[in-house]
Amino acid sequence: MSAVPEPAVAWLLAAVQTLLFIAAAPLLAGWVKRVKCHMQNRAAPALIQPYRDLAKLFGKDVVMAENASWLFRATPYVVFGAFVLAAAVVPLVAAHLPTAAIADMIVLVGFFALARFFLALAAMDIGTAFGGMGASREMTIASLAEPAMLMAVFTLAMIAATTNLSVVIEHNLHAGLVLRPSLLFALLALAMVAVAETGRIPVDNPATHLELTMIHEAMILEYSARHLALIEWASQIKLMIYAALIANIFWPWGIAEEFTVAALALGTVAISAKLALLAIVLVVWETVMAKMRLFRVPQFLGFAFLLALLGMLTHVILETGA
Repeated sequence: MSAVPEPAVAWLLAAVQTLLFIAAAPLLAGWVKRVKCHMQNRAAPALIQPYRDLAKLFGKDVVMAENASWLFRATPYVVFGAFVLAAAVVPLVAAHLPTAAIADMIVLVGFFALARFFLALAAMDIGTAFGGMGASREMTIASLAEPAMLMAVFTLAMIAATTNLSVVIEHNLHAGLVLRPSLLFALLALAMVAVAETGRIPVDNPATHLELTMIHEAMILEYSARHLALIEWASQIKLMIYAALIANIFWPWGIAEEFTVAALALGTVAISAKLALLAIVLVVWETVMAKMRLFRVPQFLGFAFLLALLGMLTHVILETGA
């Protein structure tokens, strides 16, 4: 394969990378669960257990409330489609694919907002108390998480002079191993937003079904079968998107810049190792931390916004001024 492939080959590589992203998301979720069980001295499920759960859900019959509208039926497909599109624009193994033209970080935030909007509407569509409670909590957290994420995005945009993901990754890759306080603050802010957006401890516990504490789970209590499978799969893709963003933006080494077999193989191995290590860090974090009260989440996300703002100010003072 040549270093500069034909347009058809380049689009094929982009499609393969998107399919790899979607197919590997349950594997990452299975790895997180398995490592977490080992750290907590519990019997660990198989690494492919998320695939079995999805297959089981796809094989069941849908049970739906009588007053469910078209919005409730369409939401799982909209949510899954939004995260598939988001995965298509995030560089995973290689950069500078044809999808790099639309690989904008602000567009990515828009895809997340679209999925959240439909999920919140579907949660309130049935009229249950838990659905309304979960939608209210989800939108409250989102209203605090999105400004923090956008501020981290603007910090990265100021460093690389663009919001394009491929260009930001290439800029950080060619800059080499340099300790930049602005990048450190942006990393911490984005990591805290990722914890909140993916419903991980200490903001939410994905393994709980306690009515008074659940957030994301409360919105999908009325879903079953293939609808629930699509939503669960979308949440796994979302976790992998945040992990891939953190891995490739702040540690871009190994990502393929050429479309050769060797470069693509190296990129696959590199991202696999980085995602595995990030999953271990997430498990350690969730093991040593306790879930915080819901009313303390604004302080958590406010601190994330402050870190992102400090990253921007640090860049302006220390780097732009120099």
